[in-house]
Amino acid sequence: MKTVTGLFDNYDDASDAVGELEAKGIPHSDISIVANNADNWHDADTSKAADDAAGGAGLGAVVGGAGGLLTGLGLMAIPGVGPVVAAGWLAATAVGAVGGAVVGGAAGGIVGALTDSGVSEDDAHVYAEGVRRGGTLVTAKVDDRLAPDAERLLGQTNSVNLEERRGEYQAGGWTGFDADAENYSSNEIGRDGNRM
Repeated sequence: MKTVTGLFDNYDDASDAVGELEAKGIPHSDISIVANNADNWHDADTSKAADDAAGGAGLGAVVGGAGGLLTGLGLMAIPGVGPVVAAGWLAATAVGAVGGAVVGGAAGGIVGALTDSGVSEDDAHVYAEGVRRGGTLVTAKVDDRLAPDAERLLGQTNSVNLEERRGEYQAGGWTGFDADAENYSSNEIGRDGNRM
């Protein structure tokens, strides 16, 4: 098994990637999504999604064609990231690792959950910071034979180039994800997506 990860500035792009991973045969139990919710977009979308689903569109169509995983989205808070909408094993691990636990040689929370699953600590810091700043993280545990397809799907043109984003963060003085940092306000999140 290999862990593949992609960061997206736009939730809809991340949702599409989840649907494509499921279409490739990766079980939704092996896929996670964590999206910043500082501006309460999920709460605002909940009634619309339910109305569309009741009207025959089906919740899968409403959330980008993905079935099982995205129907289980829940609200939670991850230290340093703030309020998120999340589903899947990574979110459960991140929340379970909170409280000073050491996971995979890194502090608990989202960085610890990522490193425990095989993501390098340097990359985990960028992914966590990306979610903190308004992004959406998709992570999948995949069979080695499916890894190249999953990496291609999560590295699509709509995903963030991790090395470029790391450079942008560092150019602004960032040195690493800080779980004790203040949460970004709803006015501050999403600036990464506006860089395009």
